[in-house]
Amino acid sequence: MVWALRVPEAWGLFLPVGSQPTTSDETVVTGGTVVLKCQVEDPDDSSLQWSNPAQQTLYFGEKRALRDNRIQLEKSTPNELTISISDVVLSDEGEYTCSLFTMPVRTAKALVTVLGVPQKPQIFGHEQPIDEEKLARLTCRSSGSKPAAQLRWRKGNKELKEVVEDPNGKTFTVSSRVEFRVTKEDNEAEVTCTVDHESLQNAERSTTQKLQVHCTWGGGTAQGCVGKGMGDGRAPEFLWEKEGSDAPLQLSSDSVLIFPFLNKSDSGTYVCTATSSMGSVVAKYNLDVNASPVPSTSSTYHAVIGGVVAVIVFLLLSLLIVLGHYLIRHKGTYLTHEAKGSDDAPDADTAIINAEGGQAGGDDKKEYFI
Repeated sequence: MVWALRVPEAWGLFLPVGSQPTTSDETVVTGGTVVLKCQVEDPDDSSLQWSNPAQQTLYFGEKRALRDNRIQLEKSTPNELTISISDVVLSDEGEYTCSLFTMPVRTAKALVTVLGVPQKPQIFGHEQPIDEEKLARLTCRSSGSKPAAQLRWRKGNKELKEVVEDPNGKTFTVSSRVEFRVTKEDNEAEVTCTVDHESLQNAERSTTQKLQVHCTWGGGTAQGCVGKGMGDGRAPEFLWEKEGSDAPLQLSSDSVLIFPFLNKSDSGTYVCTATSSMGSVVAKYNLDVNASPVPSTSSTYHAVIGGVVAVIVFLLLSLLIVLGHYLIRHKGTYLTHEAKGSDDAPDADTAIINAEGGQAGGDDKKEYFI
């Protein structure tokens, strides 16, 4: 059972002026420490007490009343009661009461304001390169501020700001959108969004992003403005290199690197550096060769000719072997007869008679033809 005594307010007129406690309002950022000081000139042998916005007693004199290790006693005398609250959260915000238990009880209020620290801003809308002479629409967003933070752009000619309350109902998400037309000079330009808030204590919190612009060149487009011809009308130069190799592969105005004959050794990372009067851009390409080498047309043609010649040589050798074998098997013997005395015959008849007469006794002459 709780007993309450109501003292007429007129009694307070008889209390000395020095018996009125005094406090001051405090502002603290989340995660910080706030110090609450209550002082009285003439305590009149009475005790001081601190209580939170929920009217829970924190300290009565030097005695702790609420079990919260964040709340510590800093000083306790008849004329002063000072406490501190560390690791402050948003829910610690509110009116704290210092009470002097005289007759009647005198009180003083201290308003504690907790600032929500805004998060680092984020820029959206720069994920893809922007075409030259097109409108760039960028959005900057920061959440967690209390009260609502302010956003500033360092580039742009039009600003639109929105304030949206966070789901927790205590902090704010601020959003700012900017729109401007890009030119080739905006390539690699830095766009910065900065959040301003009293909790930052003059410390700047910002985010910077670089613009990527697609510039026209020769009827087409090229990222990073590498497609824009040089100031003297010359086309940009393209340098091809392979990572791990000292010597460059190709340096020309042609952006294409051709492999007439691929091998597995050609696998690797290739780097293309495009350079013009507007600057340079580097791109990397990975090449993975898994299939067997593909023969070229000239190699196939030479292989076919070599095969035909080999077949012809084989046929000629076979024909020579067959012909030689045939000649060896058909060698023969041929006889010729020369009639003796026919050389001295005056006419043909006499030569025949002489030949017939001497045929029997003549020696045979043999001639062999192979």
